[in-house]
Amino acid sequence: MTIRILIVDDHPMVAQGIQAILESYDDIEVVGTLNNGQDAVDQVVALAPDVILLDLNMPRLSGLAATEMILEKRPETLIVILSMHDSPEYISTALSHGACGYILKDVPTDSIRQAIDAVLAGEQYLCTGARGSLRPKISGGREPLTSREQTILLELAQGKSNKEVAQNLNISVRTVETHRNNIKGKLGISSTAGLTRYALEHGVLQGTGI
Repeated sequence: MTIRILIVDDHPMVAQGIQAILESYDDIEVVGTLNNGQDAVDQVVALAPDVILLDLNMPRLSGLAATEMILEKRPETLIVILSMHDSPEYISTALSHGACGYILKDVPTDSIRQAIDAVLAGEQYLCTGARGSLRPKISGGREPLTSREQTILLELAQGKSNKEVAQNLNISVRTVETHRNNIKGKLGISSTAGLTRYALEHGVLQGTGI
């Protein structure tokens, strides 16, 4: 049985390299390579991939938002995040949004095949680096952030406006404002600068270049 794979990454060399690796297997067919999350959402039904290898940070629509929207349109598709970000916030948030696996971009090439086989067998797959980074979160007695709040914190901590976050996550500006206030309340933080400082101190921005 042929395994249908869709690659979604805005770095052409990365996408081409992964495609070359996967096409060396007789039982894998790469049904497409796309460079943004919105195209993946728009084409997932037509392409009908069994597994999507999906980058997190992409133009038009983030990988997290794309994951949710793809699974709404085609729930049987399995999503494996392929990312350079190894902070626990990125990993846990991706999994909470419905991803079945998480691979760092510097893994050995055979790890990609291992991830595909694992998720098709109904298992969750984390590469060694991702497993090492993922630790139980200690809230220090505070109410923990929801997965959506974690996602919005990632966006806000990168300096994005409420409008930009709303566009990236396909939600209303008012919803972003509500989540933003809830995040501040839970963390005991009153300013945007405080949110950014919290994100830096807790590794949220690790690997983003900020």
